[in-house]
Amino acid sequence: MNAKEVRFSIEAQDGYLIEAYAWHCDATPRGVIQVVHGMAEHSRRYRHVAQALVDQGYVVYACEHRGHGQSALDGGTLGDFGPRGFQALSDDMAVVTRHLRQRHQGIPLLMMAHSMGSFAAQLYLLDHSALVDAVALSGTTALEMLDLRTSGWTLEGANSAVENPATPVDWLSRDPSVPAAYLADPLCGFPLTEASLMSIFEHGNRTADMSQFGGIRKDLPLYLFTGDKDPVNNNLVWFDPLVQRLRLAGFLDLSTHVYGGARHEVLNETNRAEVIANLVAWVNRAIGG
Repeated sequence: MNAKEVRFSIEAQDGYLIEAYAWHCDATPRGVIQVVHGMAEHSRRYRHVAQALVDQGYVVYACEHRGHGQSALDGGTLGDFGPRGFQALSDDMAVVTRHLRQRHQGIPLLMMAHSMGSFAAQLYLLDHSALVDAVALSGTTALEMLDLRTSGWTLEGANSAVENPATPVDWLSRDPSVPAAYLADPLCGFPLTEASLMSIFEHGNRTADMSQFGGIRKDLPLYLFTGDKDPVNNNLVWFDPLVQRLRLAGFLDLSTHVYGGARHEVLNETNRAEVIANLVAWVNRAIGG
């Protein structure tokens, strides 16, 4: 079945209009999936993932972060989170979740967040774990280890492990069509303002504080998946400590999947069909189906 795409907006707590997209079919959905995109990209890059989930009977929603998407391009605010920085992204995600809960009452709601979106989802979990029924994190990392103020990580260096790269963003995927499309997309590849970029760590490093995990639901199913050649988690060096931390925090249902040879965007990798099929299988299990 072909997923129908609808664009709409949701008002945030401060009056900001969150640009949103929905993919659905005419049947009654068995669950809701909230997709959270990464840095310097946008929600419609997940259309193929949404289609696979709609085929399984889900309704899929994705919202543009502040400083991202068509609205930010039109308004001249690409790359700017605004005065509240990274915390505003996590708070917006909770606003969206509550909106979706109201729109689809009585059915499970799961979140799938990628890269910077997964960092915001880690922050979201500290404050809003009661709002969701399961969370999947793609291309994620222990945020305090990535912290650009201390790690020395750079976007330019992310490509250094790629042999004979054809583009500056070959680190995204082994499929050459992916970096090519990314570079051609006016809604991708822009820089964040320095204040916005630094706010990711100023707010997000709270996720490294074990004392913050006390109020999180420990029965919440978590699924972390990544490539072992993902520079954002330093080829798993910063991924494994995150997994260990979550286990130590007491999560009872924590699954991981590492894809050999895969780079940062596993959902856009050469083996994307396998990655998406495994994600769908986890979603089905997480809702008890």
